[in-house]
Amino acid sequence: MRKILLLSLIIASPLAMAGPQCTTAERSQWQDQKAFQDQLKAQGYEISKFKVTDGNCYEIYGFDKDKRKVEIYHDPVTGKAVKTEIKG
Repeated sequence: MRKILLLSLIIASPLAMAGPQCTTAERSQWQDQKAFQDQLKAQGYEISKFKVTDGNCYEIYGFDKDKRKVEIYHDPVTGKAVKTEIKG
């Protein structure tokens, strides 16, 4: 019984920490990564880290225009924020 419980926790852990699913669209429909980042910078964001997630999101780590630390998942097709975490 313990083995089953332990196995369940091991399997569920990555799922609990996974980010959102942002799109199922083909990558040919996605906005250009550099152009997308340039748009965010023009809105006052400072981007420390940018990546494409397993959930097909553009994820940024950085600071918003008010200098708050943020982690934001964006739909790469529409550019809309799917999930935002403000850390200060």
